[in-house]
Amino acid sequence: MAMEIPIFPLGTVLFPGGRLPLRIFEPRYVEMTKACIRDNTVFGVCLIVGGFEVGTPAVPAKVGCTARIIDWDVPNPGLFTLNSQGETAFRLLDRRTQSDGLIIGTVELIEPPDPTGVPERYEPMQQLLGDLIKEIGEDNFARPPRFDDAAWVACRLAELLPIPPERKQKLLEATRPLAMLSDVETLLKGLRDDRS
Repeated sequence: MAMEIPIFPLGTVLFPGGRLPLRIFEPRYVEMTKACIRDNTVFGVCLIVGGFEVGTPAVPAKVGCTARIIDWDVPNPGLFTLNSQGETAFRLLDRRTQSDGLIIGTVELIEPPDPTGVPERYEPMQQLLGDLIKEIGEDNFARPPRFDDAAWVACRLAELLPIPPERKQKLLEATRPLAMLSDVETLLKGLRDDRS
């Protein structure tokens, strides 16, 4: 089923269950934020594939993730600081740009995968993620943690990996949790090899 949501193109990739802090100051996004808070609705985060975050509307990737505002503050008039959380991946079917520059996308939500356990061979990745969450701080992650869910483990590691956003986008577009875990494992090995 298709639905219309505002699209926020960014230089980062948001995964389902991921946290995304934002500073909102452009008028089009301030109005979007007010509407999302007032109506308790989501907006869409898409990686920029052409253009920039500020100014002329950027070209968003065809797959993104819905985001819900979980807390917010207004430190100055015209400035919001938000904590948002990724909910569901979606395909961008069509888009139009309003007169204020806000992109409205017609999107189709991608059915989340069925919960899949983490095979024994990936236990070191569960351990690594647990260590990283302790180091970074549990408050920076959605609760409760789901270390027994392959998609959750893959998404959390994917968002923490020091890799280009375009590579993270490919991981977001993966639909099978175990294939995504395998890709993350390959990327981790590549990072280790680069350091040695």
